[in-house]
Amino acid sequence: MAGVDVVIFHHAPRDDDAPLVRLLAGARSRLLEHQLDLWGEAGASRVLIVPGREDAPPSAAAGAAGFGSRLARLMEKQRIRRLVVMGSGAVPLLQARDAERLIKIAARPGRRAATNNRYSSDVCAVSDARALRSLPALPSDNALPRWLEEQAGFVVSELPGRGRLALDLDTPLDLALITLADRAPEGLVALAAQHDLTVPQRESLRALAADPRRELLVLGRSGSRTLGWLERNVRCRVRFLAEERGLRASSPLAIAPEAAPERAEERHSPRPPSTTLHRPPRATLGRLLAERGPEGLAGIVAELADGAIIDSRVLLADHLGGDESAWPSASDRFASDLLRPDEVSDPWLAALTRSAATATIPILLGSHTLVGPGIPLLLR
Repeated sequence: MAGVDVVIFHHAPRDDDAPLVRLLAGARSRLLEHQLDLWGEAGASRVLIVPGREDAPPSAAAGAAGFGSRLARLMEKQRIRRLVVMGSGAVPLLQARDAERLIKIAARPGRRAATNNRYSSDVCAVSDARALRSLPALPSDNALPRWLEEQAGFVVSELPGRGRLALDLDTPLDLALITLADRAPEGLVALAAQHDLTVPQRESLRALAADPRRELLVLGRSGSRTLGWLERNVRCRVRFLAEERGLRASSPLAIAPEAAPERAEERHSPRPPSTTLHRPPRATLGRLLAERGPEGLAGIVAELADGAIIDSRVLLADHLGGDESAWPSASDRFASDLLRPDEVSDPWLAALTRSAATATIPILLGSHTLVGPGIPLLLR
């Protein structure tokens, strides 16, 4: 369909990247090839590849801007009127019918938008994209639909197939998980096989899930959809702690200002909206680790359950704060997800990873994909 531009943020592999970082970038490059075919068949008029990641913080490189500022400038420079925007690691199970639906919504009149998740977007279609020229400095694309709805007056809808479209490619562990899905892109399956990449503890966790005498701990940015699937599909008991949802997506810049009584002298001088969250990130397990140290992870989990699937980014946020620039490197985080403590240079994360890897019960660490849409792939 003519008149709709697709913008894809893409971090290409570099020779100086650490091996696991280069592996992820290579996976995203293969996924990009798949995406280009989809958008071409769906009728996009242009596909613009923008260097860099859609979730890269402003401090990622000298002089670099965050997602919101970069997209606003792009709207002006390219004179884009109808838009679909995503990252090259997003929605790897996007199908032709999904791409066609997004193109059709972007081509409609009025202020309309569609996304895979209105509260944590990975792909978003925007009909009147000129509104994005005033987009604030959102740190990532996750909060874009919320800004469109609450600040710019758009009607935002969600695509069907939310569980399938919630999968993301943010870590090599996600690549291993995606290969377990039906209709996974062939290029990703081949790349995982080439690097002998599998999900650690997969068989042990599946055996646990099938045993009604045992209990599984799930902790992190998960939600009712995942809990409902667990209740219907596993035989073990489940201890479920959904914590810090919106850790990356809840930018105050996207949320409409809260209505509050005004004093007379404030009516003509409104306060600027806050740009910070009301409290630092906290996690129940993180508070226990603060007392016992990261090497105590296995012991704490064993007191609660017979195995665990844990969003380690929630633990990092509890330990170091929500600013990812203060976290261990991407290479360290990726090695931790694969339970390779000897490849982790950060002492705290290395101790946490070693505790999980050497535990007598299965403990798997990962990101939001693992504790959300990854669970059905892992345990089914």
